Amino acid sequence: MKIAITGKGGVGKTTLASLLCHIYAQEGKRVIAVDADPDANLASALGISKEEISKIKPIADMKELIEERTGAKTGSMGGIFKLNPKVDDLPEGIGYRLNGITLLMMGKSKAAASGCYCPENVLLRRLLKHLVIERSEVIILDMEAGIEHLTRGTAESVDAFIVVVEPGQRSIQTAATVREMARGLGVKKVFIVANKIRGSEDLNFIKDNIGDMELVGSINFNHAIMEADIKGSPPFDYSPITINEVKDLKEKIEKSFNS
Repeated sequence: MKIAITGKGGVGKTTLASLLCHIYAQEGKRVIAVDADPDANLASALGISKEEISKIKPIADMKELIEERTGAKTGSMGGIFKLNPKVDDLPEGIGYRLNGITLLMMGKSKAAASGCYCPENVLLRRLLKHLVIERSEVIILDMEAGIEHLTRGTAESVDAFIVVVEPGQRSIQTAATVREMARGLGVKKVFIVANKIRGSEDLNFIKDNIGDMELVGSINFNHAIMEADIKGSPPFDYSPITINEVKDLKEKIEKSFNS
C-alpha cells in the first residue's frame, strides 16, 4: 500500500500516519515513513527521542547530497542539472530505522509550491516518485495541508489518499480543496477519516458536510493521545482503543481495492 495523508494543520494526520506505520510494521511489513510536512513531527510521533531527532537532517538541507546527485548547488535557478537524479539508494543510505520503519524527513524546498526546477525540489520530487512507483515497501506519506510535493505521475500511483478532518467548517473546507487538487492530479481514491470525534453529533456534522466524499472511518477523541503528546511518547504505546479504530479503517481501505 502507498498511502498519502493530508488535512488542515492540527487535525491529527501525523498521529494517524504514525499509527499506520506501526500497525503495518507489527504485521511484518517493511515500512517507509515519509515526513513531507515542513512542520515535521512524524519522528516524535513514531517514538524517536528528541536527542535522536536532532541528528536527523532533512533531505532538502543536505546541500552536498543535492549537489552530488543533481550537479547543481541548492537554491540555484536555471543552469544545467540532472532532472532525473539517482535516488534509489537513499532510503537505505540516509533513512532513520526504528522497529521495522525507515523514516525519511523531506524538509522544506523553498520552491516546493511553485513547481520550480531548483535542484532540491527536483531531488525531493524524484525521491517521492521512486518511493510511490518503484518500491515494494508500504509507503506512508505524512503530507502538509496541500499536495504540492506530488506530481501527476506520482499522485496517480498512490493507492489511497486520506484527508483527515475534525468537526469544524475550516477542516471540511480544506478537505474539499485537497480533494479537487487530488482529482486534478488523477488520484482515484480519496477517503475521509473523521478524527477527534466526541459523539454522534460530531460524526453527523462531518457526514452532513463532506458531500460525496467517502467517509472510511472515524477516530474518537481520546485523552490518552493527548497524554502521549504531552510526554513526547508515541501514540502507539498509549492508546489500544485508537489503534483498533485505525486498524478498522485500514482494513476498510484495503478491502476497497480487493472488491
